[in-house]
Amino acid sequence: MIVTTTPSIEGQSITRYCGVVAGEAILGANMFKDMFAGIRDLVGGRSATYERELQKAREIALRELQERAAALGANAVVGVDLDYEVLGQGNGMLMVSASGTAVVVQ
Repeated sequence: MIVTTTPSIEGQSITRYCGVVAGEAILGANMFKDMFAGIRDLVGGRSATYERELQKAREIALRELQERAAALGANAVVGVDLDYEVLGQGNGMLMVSASGTAVVVQ
């Protein structure tokens, strides 16, 4: 399935709009991940743990988006928007949502 942030797909025609689709993922980092990320914050550098969690959440949200598009008979999703949020204060919950328009292209 083609998934793109652009409103159209070069060289392909949209023949049918199936509707808006979305996928969400909420993941929590455990206490040890939080502790090691806090140490990383103090000494500087990137937090590989949080980067992996973010990547996992994004992949889940995009997979759900594609599954919902396929259920509508679509073979592509255009205009995809990814949003990231941290939920709550200090609990390490990360939400990623992906939304777009499910379409049929030729």
